Amino acid sequence: MSHNKDNHENRTKGMNGKIENEHRVEQLMNTVENYTRTERHMEQHSDIGDPKRLDHAKEIQRKREEEMEELKNTIVYGPETSSGGVKNDLENLQKNYEYAQGYMEHNADNMNKQNLENLKKKQENRREKMEELK
Repeated sequence: MSHNKDNHENRTKGMNGKIENEHRVEQLMNTVENYTRTERHMEQHSDIGDPKRLDHAKEIQRKREEEMEELKNTIVYGPETSSGGVKNDLENLQKNYEYAQGYMEHNADNMNKQNLENLKKKQENRREKMEELK
């Protein structure tokens, strides 16, 4: 009987890992899209933009590069081998949550309804994931 229980637990862990990797791939794709869009925007409008905002955009891009590298490593090598594992995931989630919360508070009036709803849903998912990791 315990053999069946072990098999069930292994299958469940495997499915959870697969789902987590699917979420990581989605997050990586979203980050790459945001990175690319911002790069294009910076190239097209660098001559007319506010230098302070340009510096801020460059800092965001640097953080996105780090996030993309971390996600890539986690997907390829597993969460245990990423730089910090669960602790680092939790810290990244908290930073992303706080950043997105501030962004949403300052830009909600200027966002289209679909993007705002997507961001709210992503924030909800981040809250749930942070609770899981605590």
